Amino acid sequence: MQEIIETINWAIVTPILIIQAILIIVALIDLTKAESTNGPKWMWFFIILLVNTIGPIIYFIFGRSRD
Repeated sequence: MQEIIETINWAIVTPILIIQAILIIVALIDLTKAESTNGPKWMWFFIILLVNTIGPIIYFIFGRSRD
């Protein structure tokens, strides 16, 4: 396990992790402020958290209500 961690190129992985964290935070903030969504909010909460980087993007494309 230690060898795997040492071989990771952190210069590539770190920006991806930061972008993922920002997407999740912004999507969760938007979800809490939204009055209505396309589907139940609890479903979008789990999609945002559990589907990694794609989850927040899916929420912004399909989950936000177009009022």
